[in-house]
Amino acid sequence: MPAIVGAFKVNGVGSSSVIHVGDVITISPYSEVKTFAGAGSFNSGDGLNIYNYNSVTNTYDMDLIDQPMVGNA
Repeated sequence: MPAIVGAFKVNGVGSSSVIHVGDVITISPYSEVKTFAGAGSFNSGDGLNIYNYNSVTNTYDMDLIDQPMVGNA
């Protein structure tokens, strides 16, 4: 079924980003990244009050492969 899309604005596109407008069956990523961030790092909005007095981010990861990229073309 065709999609009806109104106006949209793209502020930025990364090197492995995907922008698709319309019908699609599968969109697969070409790259992967693991992000470590402390408490309250990705909060956004107006008038936020965040109190992280003693915050520690554990970056030790015992996994060798978290999300395999095999088969993504």
